Amino acid sequence: MIRTALIGLGVLALLLGAAAMATGTVGAGIWLLGTGAVLVIGTAWEQHRYKPLGDGHPGPGWEDSGERFVDPDSGATVTVFTHARTGERRYVKDCDAPPAA
Repeated sequence: MIRTALIGLGVLALLLGAAAMATGTVGAGIWLLGTGAVLVIGTAWEQHRYKPLGDGHPGPGWEDSGERFVDPDSGATVTVFTHARTGERRYVKDCDAPPAA
């Protein structure tokens, strides 16, 4: 819901910026176009940046970091794994822990 609102505001800012540029209000048009672009691109990038939770151990080279938390969307307990060589982090549903109530 928040993503949809942010993308909607971004598109509105882009449209208003284009209209401002067309009527000769260049400064406001550039600001609105920039703001709209940041909102739309940033929201779309954020959606693809955060990957879904994995199931099971990620494989060789991955170590349990000892971090655990409850995912607010699914309510599942999540274990964080890190890869020592790359520093990448993966979030895996903790199959051993019961889901949070």
